[in-house]
Amino acid sequence: MARPLASEYGEYYHGYISKVKEDDLLTAFRNQTAVSLQFWREIPENKLDHAYATGKWTVRQVLQHLTDAERIFAYRALRFARKDMTPLASFDENSYAEEARVDHRSWTDMVEEFQMVRIASEHLFRSLDGEEMERSGIASNALMSVRSLGYVIIGHAIHHQGIVKERYL
Repeated sequence: MARPLASEYGEYYHGYISKVKEDDLLTAFRNQTAVSLQFWREIPENKLDHAYATGKWTVRQVLQHLTDAERIFAYRALRFARKDMTPLASFDENSYAEEARVDHRSWTDMVEEFQMVRIASEHLFRSLDGEEMERSGIASNALMSVRSLGYVIIGHAIHHQGIVKERYL
């Protein structure tokens, strides 16, 4: 499945989509999932509860954010693929991060959860045909195609991995 056109997603998501180098969504999932899992597994334990500045998320919170956001983006894709035209609201990522209470969780469990969510996302997108991938709906007050949501999932993970590399490690 080819890259989405700029008309298939809100301008806010361009930064995420542009980080995905592959022109085929399923290839991008395969490539990025392995890289992403290796990245999260190799983070030293002494960095997990580190925040690079006051009020910023810890590494644990960043990974939980990725897991939560991926679930939400995949849910949106499923709704639109099934022709559910109900506009979907945005979510407050900071509220989610505060309420997740990740400080008591094992890092191994968190990485495994992310992996399971990613596997479910891959299966969802692999199950869709071309017509379903081109369907769209409204999420966060922006038109979003199903395939653009797949690219957002991958690009969003790449974005946050880059931040963690630059500011946390």
